[in-house]
Amino acid sequence: MAVWQKHRFTAIIENMVEKVIPIRIDEGNGLKPSIPGQLIAPHGHTKDARGRTLRDLRISVTDRCNFRCTYCMPKEVFDKNYPYLSHQELLSFEEITRLTSIFSTLGVEKIRLTGGEPLLRKNLELLIGMLADIRTPAGKSLDLTLTTNGSILRKKAAELKAAGLQRLTISLDGLNDEIFKKMNDVDFPVADVLDGIAAAQELGFQNIKVNMVVKKGTNDHEIIPMATHFKNSGVILRFIEFMDVGSSNSWNMAEVLPSKEVIARINEVFPLEPIEANYSGEVAQRWRYVDGSGEIGVISSVTQTFCHECTRARISTDGQMYQCLFANQGYDFKTMLRSGHSNLEIANAIMNTWSHREDHYSEIRGSHTANLSTGNRKVEMSYIGG
Repeated sequence: MAVWQKHRFTAIIENMVEKVIPIRIDEGNGLKPSIPGQLIAPHGHTKDARGRTLRDLRISVTDRCNFRCTYCMPKEVFDKNYPYLSHQELLSFEEITRLTSIFSTLGVEKIRLTGGEPLLRKNLELLIGMLADIRTPAGKSLDLTLTTNGSILRKKAAELKAAGLQRLTISLDGLNDEIFKKMNDVDFPVADVLDGIAAAQELGFQNIKVNMVVKKGTNDHEIIPMATHFKNSGVILRFIEFMDVGSSNSWNMAEVLPSKEVIARINEVFPLEPIEANYSGEVAQRWRYVDGSGEIGVISSVTQTFCHECTRARISTDGQMYQCLFANQGYDFKTMLRSGHSNLEIANAIMNTWSHREDHYSEIRGSHTANLSTGNRKVEMSYIGG
């Protein structure tokens, strides 16, 4: 695949009437990464301004999605006239692979592919195969996973597995068709997502996770049915607090159901006990059923922040590095990739950028943080994944 030449993006500004247009990622809006005057060998010991190391990388491969989930890509904003990025504006598979390889020399071992809906990126299995060939300085392969809405997972699962994908996370916000269709807003049935999960299990994918975003008053009555369905299935169900990601999802603190209440509801029906995290910096708090029939997790970015141990960086669809899910500006590494810079220079620019990172949005979140001025709008989740 050819390396595309640099294109100037058209800025999208706020519609001052009623419709809020999210800030589209613009090459001109990204910060220019700084290359130190004295280059050093890449290493995995760089800490940010709060003492956090870089260990995880999330890469958005497309800004397109076939769902219009109200908490991510609401239909009234992402309509048929929305100007998605052209193919030329995306990072190529070669560029993604090169950048991932550089990150691997800096201590990154976990790679998650996201979107939009990543399975809409044509020939994604080719990229997965390229990433699966990367080795860390210690000779280890990367922990390669993907987050999907599951809509075409049955069709793609075998190709993904054969290419080297190791793990899957599927988004599913309820088992009731009426509620699920209300949230995905495209009349997509639950049965097809469940069929995609079944396909992944048939192919031998292990530790499959299902993520449910919980909105109080919308789908919280689906908590127990979801727990009941996935108990004893081998699938790890995780409940995510409704978060103020981006600037178009009409976030309201009153719609946040605290994770502790989720746990309390399930515990009344299926007794639970806490278990240790799999690794330092794991975002989900883990619980298991006392009867040994599986585990669940809760992700509590709103009520129990975990900024202090966040080790994640994100690469947007068009090659900007964001250091927080709630960031409003990224660092333009696509231009650096396409401007003849060496891997050593790019590695040093990443280390330098990370060393100045201070992001801790969830720790300073308030009930009015969603109503930010236009100049401070947060990047949309469809550009940098969840």
